[in-house]
Amino acid sequence: MELGSEPGGRGNFGLAWLLLCLAFCAHVADEALTGFLDVYNPTVLAMRSQYKWFPMPTFEFRDWLTMLIIANIVLLLLTPFAFRNAWWLRPLAYFYATVHLLNGMGHTVATIFGQTVSTIHFARPAPGFYSSPLLLAGSIYLFVRLRASRRSQNQAAAS
Repeated sequence: MELGSEPGGRGNFGLAWLLLCLAFCAHVADEALTGFLDVYNPTVLAMRSQYKWFPMPTFEFRDWLTMLIIANIVLLLLTPFAFRNAWWLRPLAYFYATVHLLNGMGHTVATIFGQTVSTIHFARPAPGFYSSPLLLAGSIYLFVRLRASRRSQNQAAAS
């Protein structure tokens, strides 16, 4: 086995996955401590009143936090597979990075405008904004590592 494909080698996306998972943990704490649901739930209700098809649910704090803690645990448990450059984890990793890139951008844009929709205003910064740079950096780093580890994987297969 070549160094690039070993669990600690540079030919995998394990460290980037782990860092994005930790950024997600920090983001959940940030949202919980800054009243995210006080903005999110009214935004969802406003969107539903405007667009009947709008699919997002509203949450009670305990259920929301429990769901996000479970999601964080599951994602962290997948970290060893990212260090092994598991082919089946790559599509999930691209999805995970995309979601958090959009999430970080959403908190940033909401902070700039001081609102989510025209009827939902809040004091700046938006809840969850403080950790959004971690999400942005982590997702970009995961995209970079996914691309580099794919080249490494292809080179190893060719040799």
